Amino acid sequence: MDKNEGVKLLRRYLENRCTPEERVLVEQWYDGLLSASDWHLEGARQAEAQQAMKQRIDHALGWNKPVPLLQQHWWRYAAAVLLLLGTASLFFIRLHKKNTIPAPVADIMPGSNKATLTLGNGNTIILDQAAADNIATQGNSRISKVAGGQLVYTPGNTVAGSSAEYNTLSTPRGGQYRLVLPDGSKVWLNALSSIKYPAAFTGAERSVVIQGEVFFDIAQNAQQPFRVQVNNRIQVDVLGTRFNISAYADEPLIKTTLLQGKVSVHSADAVILLPGQQAVLSSQPGKQAITLLKDVDTEEAVAWMNGYFQFSQARVQTVMGEIARWYDIDVSYDSNLPDRKFSGEISRSSNLSEVLKGLSVSGINYRREGRRIIIIP
Repeated sequence: MDKNEGVKLLRRYLENRCTPEERVLVEQWYDGLLSASDWHLEGARQAEAQQAMKQRIDHALGWNKPVPLLQQHWWRYAAAVLLLLGTASLFFIRLHKKNTIPAPVADIMPGSNKATLTLGNGNTIILDQAAADNIATQGNSRISKVAGGQLVYTPGNTVAGSSAEYNTLSTPRGGQYRLVLPDGSKVWLNALSSIKYPAAFTGAERSVVIQGEVFFDIAQNAQQPFRVQVNNRIQVDVLGTRFNISAYADEPLIKTTLLQGKVSVHSADAVILLPGQQAVLSSQPGKQAITLLKDVDTEEAVAWMNGYFQFSQARVQTVMGEIARWYDIDVSYDSNLPDRKFSGEISRSSNLSEVLKGLSVSGINYRREGRRIIIIP
């Protein structure tokens, strides 16, 4: 169907002379355009725009005595204008051939308790597929999976001088998991994160290596201090404390936030953190100076553990990075993206469509293509 045929069809539709099949064709086509559009006018401004558009349609169709606006459906006029401007011929051709309503895009569920355990011998266990039971033994430690997405190490008698096997717990995009280390310390892993640790702490210190975002609740043991290596960039020394480390490779900053106790954060220099403070440094390679922030919002830092996203004047890229990791989606950005900031809370149990609606209300515009979200100005 070319443009002239489309105009004739719209004339018949506006004059109630369409066949039932033609009426369905026009209404399905316009419904599809409306659902893909971004309408912002409200109240008096919308009525103004509708009246002005109506007059243009009447003139284009050659109607000297147009029907009053309230006696016609507004979207019929909008459909006519789009055709008269030559912007919708392709849609008519497509719908004329198929005469079907496009299938709705399937929603995407939030993440869940998913992780992979890699043992010292290289064997891997997919934890979300394993039964809740004793799943392995490493040295004298028994490894158990318990309900609620948690892995527990129960140490046995340790032989003096023996070397412990190192295990790695890692979460995928769309996954999270909890871990109880052999010393009783508790660990929470956010999506796309990992921790490497010994099956038993036998040396002068308790040392682990992490990537991504991890929260620690460390069992106190002054005789065996706890140490966290982060992305080969910083080192965090601990005696007994609760703290969060966010160190994603695609984020510009590494953040260590202290909730309780005391930690020392080392890079080019060293800072001591007290509760409510945060150490920040660039995620770029090389030793760099650490910035100490005081009186930070610790609830924001650990919101992910409590089941929600929380942002305060966050970059759009930071917001979408967290959402991408939790919903296992890809995010890209159109050029000339404005430098907007986002503040608010979103439940991590929401489906993706609900999250995107919330972002849209807050001024983050997007276009969705399957599992890809394109952020637009």
